[in-house]
Amino acid sequence: MGNSAELVVALAGQPNCGKSTVFNMITGGRQHVANYPGVTVDIKEGVLSSEGTRIRVADLPGTYGLSSFSNEERVARDFILHQKPHLVVNVVDTSNIKRHLYLTLQLLEMGAPVMLNLNMTDVADARGVQVDPKVLGERLGIPVVTSIASQGKGKRELRQALKASSPSKPLVIPYGDLEPFIARLKEKLAQACPEWRFPLRWSAIKLLEQDESMLQELSLCGKEGEEVGELLLSLKKEFTEQHDEAPEEHIAFSRHLAAKELAQGCVITTKKTAKTLTDRIDSLVLNKALSLFWLAGVIYLLYELAIVKGYELTAYTWPYLAAFRSWVASLLPPAFFYSEPLFRALTLSVVDAVLSVLNYVPIFLILFACIAILEDSGYMPRMAFILDRLFRRFGLHGQSTLPLILGGVFVGGCAVPGVMATRVISDEQARLATILVVPLMNCMAKIPLYTLLVNVYFTDHKGLAMFFISTITIIVALMVAKILTLTVLRSKERSPFVMEMPPYHLPTLFGVGSRTVERTWLFVKKVGTIIMLVAIVIYGLTTFPGLSENERQGFESREQALKNSFLQEIEENPAGKPFMNDSSAIDALLTYWDSYQNGIKQVRSKEAKKAFLEEYRRKNPDFFAVVLPGRNTDAKAVQKAFKVLVSERGSLQRSYKEEVISSSLLGRLGILLEPVTRWAGFDWKVNVSLLSALAAKENTVATLGALYQPEEGQEGAALEERMSSQAKGFTQLHALALMIFMALYPPCIATLIMVRLEAGKNGTRWMLLSLIFPICLGFLFASGIFTLGSLFSLTGLQAMGIFYILALLGALIFSRIEPRDDTPLAEGR
Repeated sequence: MGNSAELVVALAGQPNCGKSTVFNMITGGRQHVANYPGVTVDIKEGVLSSEGTRIRVADLPGTYGLSSFSNEERVARDFILHQKPHLVVNVVDTSNIKRHLYLTLQLLEMGAPVMLNLNMTDVADARGVQVDPKVLGERLGIPVVTSIASQGKGKRELRQALKASSPSKPLVIPYGDLEPFIARLKEKLAQACPEWRFPLRWSAIKLLEQDESMLQELSLCGKEGEEVGELLLSLKKEFTEQHDEAPEEHIAFSRHLAAKELAQGCVITTKKTAKTLTDRIDSLVLNKALSLFWLAGVIYLLYELAIVKGYELTAYTWPYLAAFRSWVASLLPPAFFYSEPLFRALTLSVVDAVLSVLNYVPIFLILFACIAILEDSGYMPRMAFILDRLFRRFGLHGQSTLPLILGGVFVGGCAVPGVMATRVISDEQARLATILVVPLMNCMAKIPLYTLLVNVYFTDHKGLAMFFISTITIIVALMVAKILTLTVLRSKERSPFVMEMPPYHLPTLFGVGSRTVERTWLFVKKVGTIIMLVAIVIYGLTTFPGLSENERQGFESREQALKNSFLQEIEENPAGKPFMNDSSAIDALLTYWDSYQNGIKQVRSKEAKKAFLEEYRRKNPDFFAVVLPGRNTDAKAVQKAFKVLVSERGSLQRSYKEEVISSSLLGRLGILLEPVTRWAGFDWKVNVSLLSALAAKENTVATLGALYQPEEGQEGAALEERMSSQAKGFTQLHALALMIFMALYPPCIATLIMVRLEAGKNGTRWMLLSLIFPICLGFLFASGIFTLGSLFSLTGLQAMGIFYILALLGALIFSRIEPRDDTPLAEGR
């Protein structure tokens, strides 16, 4: 709980009660995301001082109850039970008091020190609903404070009330016919487990609800706990037989009835309102005929703003990142003629990997801002409601919508924020299924390979090929989700789809801005730090053990030949004299050239450029004359020969890199896999590019670019042209198989890390499954397409059409399969 001068206060409430707005109001935005081991749902914390008292405020996840059927419920309840806050502020929507009191009663029942915050009283007034806080407080036995957090009203009263502790005497809710059973179980629990650390009556009620966490606590009591468990089973059976109703159903109904009676005694309806603005908007937004069109429009706008416009912004931010790379390169030991020192190569490899993540920050800023707007406006639950019916057929959830959109339902998402967004899904089975299928979406990193293959092998049918790849992924993902929920996820808990349709609100700039920055920083911090370690591993796998001595001598001979050719070109030129008698002068000139190129990229103004050029003129006037010869005819001739040398040196560097990759551990593995991958049409070069893509899928095209070096007459040619001419025998069918494999390719390292973090318990196991399962499935599909397509002499387009039809039929069949009804189901509320 911290030191004696600090009070811990928890904010609890149901979704859409304005709890986060209350949190921002009382903390003033001084907040961070707390790190609680094993927790996959955010707990935000803020600190304030009130009259010399330091108060730490924890914003618990929104939850409808305090059972253990969802992550939100577990996290909120465990915080209250184990952190023992000084006060729990229960924020409720005043306009819908009866439903929100359901959580209030559970907080009081567990003995938490509660203060009630009647929030959104302006919405209640507009609906003709008035709640008497004094009467309500007397009936509950707790203090009640009103607020309109969106307008900053009630801030002072709330802050003052935070220091006062509420009585912790548990509220007794009458459970009628169940009371004797509760009493017997409570008595047995007290006798068998004298060291029991939770309120006995509340624990007995939780056990009768079959609460998983409480059952686990009971198992820690050993043999005595087993005796309590046997009595529990007997009592449940006896009550069900006598009353034709399960205890958990009776408990839920009794709570709702108690909340209703409380509300009736303190709520006055002053007028019957006509249709509200929310009702009128929903008549269009949730209209059966129009809802999907509105949803498609919102998704399109989300893509357009975040993915398209965000990607355009990277054109402005990337030069700064590139300048940073150049600055780092200028600090490192200079490159050799065709290779680089180990420290330089490794450092730049790590920098490139980190910058590849940071390059997406503009996209995530817009993306998270759009998500915050959708959340605050009230449209997010409506998105889930619209798609829930379809997704449920495949074991997903209405709340799976946003993660799949972010992952790239069509083309251009990113799996990392997609996996992060799954934390809002209360259904554990659907949440894990969504985590595992989000990486199958079309993230931006897959697009370069799609673009390359479509431009080379589907030139006359680009639109058709992109339509295929942008829709086949969601079809396959739905089938995969159904397979997972019928097999490895079958025993995971389900919960009913409880989604409130809150009134529409205008998002606040502060609320949207703070969450956007917070979520973006969380992404950068969690992913960027790990990428550095991964980059080191990948560098080692693509570099070592290196070339043999004979191979190195071959490159040294080619280096010397290029230098001799340069010297022959400038032998009679007066401007070339500085290079004729000094064997190391060419290397020094190349180092000078590299340093100049790195430095000039960082110059942003005319004055800075002038100073930069003057500095380089002073460093070495002879070298400067070659780099910028001006009107000097002799120097221009030397520069022309030097540019040829630089170009040929680049080719030699690429050739060296190809040789190093092919002889590296990863390269050897790619060659070793060729006898197997040939069934999918993949040669060793494709294998190596796919193996390198495990770090980041962008590596696929980058590695192919290194392996398909320009041949004679192809200097400056694009990779499409080089691959088209060099990859002999690579056909449309090969390209289709490779596209399908990439579509189902396992997550990149950043996403794998996020899967492990978000999957919670057994996160490592789910991470490994998300790595292995897509590889097997992707290779199965790619091999089937290529092998059967070759057997029946199909073109790529013909195989594409047949596969698409089979996938649609498969999805239809899977949608009809009903799971066995033995999955734990959460309490209906």
